[in-house]
Amino acid sequence: MLTNLKDYKIFLASKSPRRRELLQMLRIPFKVITIGGIDESFPDSVPLLEVPQYISSKKADAYQDRLLENDMIITADTMVICGDEIMGKPKDRKDAIEMLLRLSGKTHQVATGVTISTLKRRTSFTTVSDVVFADISQEEIEFYVDNYQPLDKAGAYGIQEWIGAAAVSGINGSYYNVMGLPVHRLYQELKLF
Repeated sequence: MLTNLKDYKIFLASKSPRRRELLQMLRIPFKVITIGGIDESFPDSVPLLEVPQYISSKKADAYQDRLLENDMIITADTMVICGDEIMGKPKDRKDAIEMLLRLSGKTHQVATGVTISTLKRRTSFTTVSDVVFADISQEEIEFYVDNYQPLDKAGAYGIQEWIGAAAVSGINGSYYNVMGLPVHRLYQELKLF
């Protein structure tokens, strides 16, 4: 599939093992590259649901001068948004517990911005999924935080882990988006290249 990409050397610019796994599902050859120190700040004027796309585009900018003629780079950024608050990666155990307490019993959004870049073309998009959390107890939250690795995940949870099975009562939108890469939409966009 995606024979239109056969002349491209594709790179995923991400440290996320989940994004790597998800992109592998499309059965396209790619390599992972990362550079550190990319500024992920954004102006207050950017609407919350547009922040991930803004940042994925900034990430793409950081790689643009490294691209060769047939290179294609995919960058992404995922955020959990609860009410009017962006929940990034928790700083520590206490922060993770506080985030999950705020998500308990509520519906929140997971937004992933993706940018696909070549020397001649760039396209960006955002996919948003609504995630419904059931009420979860402090004890359940502490069990999850102490037995999994939520510190490297936006919103302090991975839907593919125990908490997804035990606490997520519904999703409206892409499950894979909640994991960190909206694979269906990415596939559709790659078909257009």
